[in-house]
Amino acid sequence: MTLFKKTLLRLGGSLLCLIPLPLLAATGSEQNQLDLTASIYGIIALTVFVIGYALVIGEEFLHLRKSKPMLVAAGLIWVVVAIAYAAHGDTTTASAAVRHNILEFAELMLFLLAAMTYINTMEERNVFASLRSWLISSGFSLRTIFWITGALAFVISPIADNLTTALVMAAVVIAVGAGNSAFISVACINIVVAANAGGAFSPFGDITTLMVWQKGIIEFGQFFSLLTPSIVNWLVPAFLMSLAVPKIHPDPLQETITVKAGGYIVVGLFLFTIAITVAGHSFLHLPPALSMMTGLGLLKIYGYFIKRGEDELPQLSLETVNQAKALGLDQHYKPRQRRFDIFISMKRVEWDTLLFFYGVILCVGGLSTLGYLAILSDAIYNGLGATWANVLVGILSAIVDNIPVMFAVLTMQPDMSLGQWLLVTLTAGVGGSLLSIGSAAGVALMGQARGYYTFFAHLKWSWAIALGYAASILTHLYINSHLMEVPVIRG
Repeated sequence: MTLFKKTLLRLGGSLLCLIPLPLLAATGSEQNQLDLTASIYGIIALTVFVIGYALVIGEEFLHLRKSKPMLVAAGLIWVVVAIAYAAHGDTTTASAAVRHNILEFAELMLFLLAAMTYINTMEERNVFASLRSWLISSGFSLRTIFWITGALAFVISPIADNLTTALVMAAVVIAVGAGNSAFISVACINIVVAANAGGAFSPFGDITTLMVWQKGIIEFGQFFSLLTPSIVNWLVPAFLMSLAVPKIHPDPLQETITVKAGGYIVVGLFLFTIAITVAGHSFLHLPPALSMMTGLGLLKIYGYFIKRGEDELPQLSLETVNQAKALGLDQHYKPRQRRFDIFISMKRVEWDTLLFFYGVILCVGGLSTLGYLAILSDAIYNGLGATWANVLVGILSAIVDNIPVMFAVLTMQPDMSLGQWLLVTLTAGVGGSLLSIGSAAGVALMGQARGYYTFFAHLKWSWAIALGYAASILTHLYINSHLMEVPVIRG
């Protein structure tokens, strides 16, 4: 094998840990997989992937949306896979494998489409804005706000996504701590850690936990074995950082935002949708996406009545609308020109991210069909052992985000006990807190709290977060030791 091929293989193997791919592409043991990693087909496919992902990494400089190169790369890779298998007399494996990958993506996309639409609707109904308003006008001390925003981030993120939770809580600390850069910085770090830790013990808290749950590796109730380790992961650095927060009482800000008509019912419908999703998956073994889409249908029907109610408002002139905005009345109702539309909430879904998932799912599924992930699995899990490999997964999550790393683990399918699968779920969920760039919440807050929450401001407290990371792992190994030898039973 030439030096170029060896270098490309190593680079590709490393990049497989950088891929934000949400679900397992089970094309290995279930199909007549060939080892084509050293063939010209494998080299071409890997080269296409490396180029595509390089364009993704350069998105900030190229201003080319990340989904675009991955969609093209996915198509090219599967053409190469199909040609490679056809050259070996197999004309069915590639077709079956790509269909499996598309099915896996479809289930995830439909699930996230429903969840994101609910979150966007709650945001449009001022559910999150009213919570922020109450905290801003409460008159709590800075240290109390530090603990309240962290606790709320931990509690809300298992239900809502950690990105939305972090943005709402960060808006509170920025408003309350105006002019106090030290407080805003440490409070934002606390929010990122709390949001990531809160999402680690719930299938709905993060895409990584959702991936594991949808594959049937860990049942819904088993995730709560991670509750105590997740609490430890947040409390250890939170306590250390709170010592740097003064107990002063800033003047309360006068801000009043009320929840729009139907907002609380939307929250109730979301909780009901989660309940039927869990029940349908646990007892009827139905795909979670089915129940989530049913819940989306209920939201759309209720949205019809919200729209009907707003249609009955009198037609207002442009002058009246502008006066209402000047008086802040537009926070209480929407004039006819801006009536509620559920499809606006659906339009605001992160379509670029969802299409990016599609591209990477198919890219990695293709590379897996060529045999690359089998090599990576042998190097990491057989070389280091499950515990140290899973600890390493969390550290990698701080550099390349947790979604890609977890997908790599799911695709490799290491033979691990339930306790080890819980461990990797924990580390992938909370490991991203080690650096500001390690999670979507951290990246978003660097933009929202620009000048206050920065990479180096977060790095200043990485030692405390690392202590929480280590403490959470030790806590899991101690209280869940009885699960370390329990085999995983896939439904």
